[in-house]
Amino acid sequence: MTENDLLFTLALQHVPNIGDITAKRLISNCGSAEAILKEKKENLLKIDGIGTVTISDLFKTHHLKEAEKELQFIKENEIDVSYFQEDKYPEKLKHCIDSPILLFQTGAIDLKKQHIISIVGARKITTNGIAFCENLVEKLAPYDPIIVSGFAYGTDITAHKAAMKHHLQTVACLAHGLNQIYPKVHKKYMLDMEKNGGFFSDFWSTDVFDKRNFLKRNRIIAGLSEATIVIESAEKGGSLVTADIAGSYNRDVFAVPGRVGDTQSIGCNNLIKHQKAHMMTTPLDVPYILNWQLEDEKKPAIQKQLFVELDATEKVIYNYLKENEKQQLDSIALNCDMPIFKVSGTLLNMELKGVIRPLPGKLFEVV
Repeated sequence: MTENDLLFTLALQHVPNIGDITAKRLISNCGSAEAILKEKKENLLKIDGIGTVTISDLFKTHHLKEAEKELQFIKENEIDVSYFQEDKYPEKLKHCIDSPILLFQTGAIDLKKQHIISIVGARKITTNGIAFCENLVEKLAPYDPIIVSGFAYGTDITAHKAAMKHHLQTVACLAHGLNQIYPKVHKKYMLDMEKNGGFFSDFWSTDVFDKRNFLKRNRIIAGLSEATIVIESAEKGGSLVTADIAGSYNRDVFAVPGRVGDTQSIGCNNLIKHQKAHMMTTPLDVPYILNWQLEDEKKPAIQKQLFVELDATEKVIYNYLKENEKQQLDSIALNCDMPIFKVSGTLLNMELKGVIRPLPGKLFEVV
């Protein structure tokens, strides 16, 4: 991306009423941010979904002036910028409709050819939650995953510290510009973070810190990863929002169950109860569900048992998967005319018999 392209894209990003989804629609039709800002108003209004309110502020000159200031900040602080159409833009994030058109980063982040998981949870994490989180990262360390979180109190910083302890790359997604840090007490971890990964943000240096930014930030946490793990959560909280976003992106979600009545377990228990997350009781649930393999681990030769006995329900599901290849749980239940709880249990039995296997993205296929 040239400096001129970045300048005009920053200017487009600065326009009120034009979010990332609308910006992508405009860029798709016009070719670039510069072309948008130089296009005639009447032509823009011909684009599907673009109305007068959307572009009412588009042609004001102060957007370019503010973009010039932000560009100067980016250059002076050697901030790396990824454009959503570039190869270096995070691959998994590209597939999210509302991902940022520009992603700002510092550190030594390298997301290529590695497993990426997000770990989120309560800010007021319990002692048991801390122990589980630390054990989780330790047990997953041989798979060399990148650990993503939000650099906040509690679960977030526990996950980042555990990752650094085991020499794993870790990425913090911030709810503010890269000229500040929240909470300030975590500033002491920044240098080590940038050596072992770094920071992502789609906020400008001029953006005032606002707690509402956390909700916007959560889409990046969910979008970067193949799975989101919720360690602990009250009945309501930002980690549940992240889990919902991950589900909307068709990513796997894991939740650690807790004792009924424990405040910090209500959110996780509800995710499991409403089938929005895999129940996670051991760290090895992650590589099992996501089908991870260690580099030096030979994949076991999976052979179908000869003359495996399938009951009537299993035969229906088996034949459906054989004809339609990889399918999600909901799709199997719908097309086989069965309740989800019955399909879920049947799939487990079939997996134990060696005739089907789970895949990332809540998919199943015939072996």
